[in-house]
Amino acid sequence: MKSIIFFAMLTLSLVSVLVGIMVGSVDASLTDLFEAIDGKDNIKGYIILNVRVTRTVGAYIGGAALALSGLMLQTYFRNPLAGPYVLGISSAASLGVALYILAGIGWSYYGLVGAAMAGSMIAILFVLALASRVRSAVTLLIAGLMFGYVFGAVEKILITFAESRQVHEFVLWTFGTFSGITWDDLKVLAVLVSVSGAVSAALAKPLNAMLLGEEYARSMGVDIRAVRMVVVTLSSFLAAVVTAFAGIVAFIGLAVPHITRLVFRTSDHRILIPSVAVLGALVTVVCDIISRTVAAPVELPISVVTSLFGAPIVVFLILKRRRIG
Repeated sequence: MKSIIFFAMLTLSLVSVLVGIMVGSVDASLTDLFEAIDGKDNIKGYIILNVRVTRTVGAYIGGAALALSGLMLQTYFRNPLAGPYVLGISSAASLGVALYILAGIGWSYYGLVGAAMAGSMIAILFVLALASRVRSAVTLLIAGLMFGYVFGAVEKILITFAESRQVHEFVLWTFGTFSGITWDDLKVLAVLVSVSGAVSAALAKPLNAMLLGEEYARSMGVDIRAVRMVVVTLSSFLAAVVTAFAGIVAFIGLAVPHITRLVFRTSDHRILIPSVAVLGALVTVVCDIISRTVAAPVELPISVVTSLFGAPIVVFLILKRRRIG
């Protein structure tokens, strides 16, 4: 039964990619898509290949990455509220972009990506340095949240003294969007997320052991220190990569792991890791489609759609499970 559900989700996720490519301000058909792939030179073909495909596939990869990051952190911290951004990664990326825009350095897509990635990497180094010194997952979680508050405070100081135009540009970035992703970006995302996903799959057994506590995991031969460093590095890196290319995308990493557990009725990471990646990709692509079509020609921030669309579903599923239990 679980394999049937998984392949159904995988099929739906691939269908969502096709829908995302064909739906938009300029509707396209499968014929238009095939003609664009064949190299037919027209405006519609350019839009399909260089705007729709890159955006939709970017959302697919990014959603999978955020969901994987959230799953690993929730398991490691044994906290249902843990997500990709609890360690201050998004706040550090946001601070990097704030320094880039609000300090008047400039405005370019790759400048934003570089600034966000630089901020994220600094936060990851902070977290890794702390993770190597403390044993408690709770201490690490609290420290990550405190890092986030500090980065956020500096960001607000910059906003206070910035010009209104610069603040507007910065706020637009914080909305989150996959619209600026290029083919070069897709190659980078695909390689980084694929490698990280493969490493995540190799952590399935240690993560299963950690569900019963660190002492039990040690008794099963799990190197807690090594697993901690790998989990923190992987989850932070996945969140950092997506944030750098797409801005802040809320809900996916926090809620998709919960939905996946409820759908599959299991905590086995051998099932959850591939399933959460597929469901994260599906939900993100669907939300991206909604964000650019429901109020067209105005585009809604994807984080608004992910939160409004996903939070009620999570609450419903949790209440339903409790009633059944």
